[in-house]
Amino acid sequence: MPESTLILRADSPDAPEIKTVAEILKKGGTAAIPTETVYGLAANALSAEAAAKIFAAKGRPADNPLIVHIADLSQLADIVSEIPESAKKLAENFWPGPLTMILPKQPHIPEIVTAGLNTVAVRMPSHPIARALIAQAAIPLAAPSANRSGRPSPTSWRHCVEDLDGRVDAILCADDCDIGLESTVITLATAVPKVLRPGGITVEQLRSVLGEVEVDSAVLKELAPGAVAASPGMKYKHYAPRASVIIVDADADSYIDFVNTRTEAGAFALCFEEDVPRIQLPCVTCGTADDEATYAHALFTALRELDEKGAAVAYARKPSASGVGLAVYNRLLRAAGFHVIKP
Repeated sequence: MPESTLILRADSPDAPEIKTVAEILKKGGTAAIPTETVYGLAANALSAEAAAKIFAAKGRPADNPLIVHIADLSQLADIVSEIPESAKKLAENFWPGPLTMILPKQPHIPEIVTAGLNTVAVRMPSHPIARALIAQAAIPLAAPSANRSGRPSPTSWRHCVEDLDGRVDAILCADDCDIGLESTVITLATAVPKVLRPGGITVEQLRSVLGEVEVDSAVLKELAPGAVAASPGMKYKHYAPRASVIIVDADADSYIDFVNTRTEAGAFALCFEEDVPRIQLPCVTCGTADDEATYAHALFTALRELDEKGAAVAYARKPSASGVGLAVYNRLLRAAGFHVIKP
């Protein structure tokens, strides 16, 4: 671990602090960086030694693959061994942006980055500071979320400091993340493209470009024992606060009636803003019921807020499982360890 963490602020893509962090990454160091999805913990994707520092800093299991970030489409051919027409169509429509594609890897991509798989996950972030940093470093960056493994992903630089101060070489601070959930992951290494992790790019959007797109069963169910995780976020309990999260599968009235019967110490409602006036428990809110994007943007901050307020258990109202709501529900399921009840 580094002796100390350098904390810098960058307010534009030409901020001099970006060059400082780029030099750290070129020398094999680690840095928490802003993206449009969540803050990422970056290191040189072409160096097994640098990538190993990511796993050490996060306490991340070695069989959980990383996503490689690029700044320009010209970098893709150096990462993957094949670029099918489907990848070109997706890049044209959704890059730069919150979409990760899984493709056959080039031999020089370290096994630690791909968890030993013959495929690699790649995306091109749209965040201007992230892209400027990748360009200045002149290397692709492996970057999972910049949190301790299992904790809620960081959507603010303050979350990175809370989890990683003293564990990484630098934290590059910028504004809070726009989307608030990790990227959509789609594998193009199967006969039919398949979503392995939902995110800001919806299944419906992907189908509008590619036609047939499947959704992996592990999006809404636990991965089978012994199964190999082809994407980050598939295998382990993720995104969890210290409080126990229980998802309540109910309409608004039934949810409110149920949580109002809970009397145990430290019980909280993780609910929509419009629910609050009718709920007798302490509340932490996640946007509004009719706007999935607000729920996505607020979720990880709300999970951390539960800890700040000393919650022991949080009863979360189940979101819609369509559109961006599918991504929100996917994250909640993993935060809850798949604990869902129907009143």
